[in-house]
Amino acid sequence: MAELQYSIIIPAYNEQARIGATLEGVLACIASRNWQAEVLVVNDGSSDDTAQIVRQAAQQHPVIRLIENCKNRGKGFSVRNGMLQARAPIVMFTDADLSSPMEEAELLFAALNEDADVAIGSRWLKRSRQTIRQPLYRRFFGRCFNWCTRLVMGLPYADTQCGFKAFRLEAAREIFTRQRIERWGFDPELLFIARGLGLRVQEVPVTWGHDERSRISYLRDGMQMMLEILRVRWNALTGQYQGENVLMDAMDMMDAKPSGCGCSARSKPAPVAATTQKISR
Repeated sequence: MAELQYSIIIPAYNEQARIGATLEGVLACIASRNWQAEVLVVNDGSSDDTAQIVRQAAQQHPVIRLIENCKNRGKGFSVRNGMLQARAPIVMFTDADLSSPMEEAELLFAALNEDADVAIGSRWLKRSRQTIRQPLYRRFFGRCFNWCTRLVMGLPYADTQCGFKAFRLEAAREIFTRQRIERWGFDPELLFIARGLGLRVQEVPVTWGHDERSRISYLRDGMQMMLEILRVRWNALTGQYQGENVLMDAMDMMDAKPSGCGCSARSKPAPVAATTQKISR
């Protein structure tokens, strides 16, 4: 059996309307490019048939694995759960709506194959690559949030929120074992941790199209995200990113369903080398 090249993580919450088509698109891309890949779908406590659809697809395609959170924990938790169970040397996550076509992952992989530790898709570096643009109000709130992340967290990136990011496995384990934000604000936290560890982050323009079925509320979730970026700064000031998140690991294991119930409990990742870099304050 050929050695794995890529792990593709897809967080999913009540995605029965599109998860089947998403998996078909991902599998078609894997086959056309002859990738040796695994696809990890993390079901975040869905109340619809998302899990059943993924199970049926996994029966036909062994490269698909279903990971189940015992309850809804948020996108950040789901991505982390998948990342820490990934086995390939390059790992990535993509949104379930495939707003960026799976084929665009080649651009992220190319950045990692050069000298980056983390490659992040960007909707704003080349706006001409946007196939379906967001409504004006979404663009406005998105740009406001980006400005705040630059001001509060010192992040220099044009787009922190694009759900299309790839990592070297070693970098992913260093970052995600320190992650504390479980919901929408986890993206800038990941980048903040990566920069603090001295990892090389490259922003890559990707093709992207807005999906009107997006569930994010720019009023409710936007306020929560603002509080979360302030929490990241507090975590940094109090030294909470200096070591692995042992407390969260214990909570994760309490939340994991027992084996034999048709789901996958999170296994603890292999230890990573300690870094001498310190989180920037």
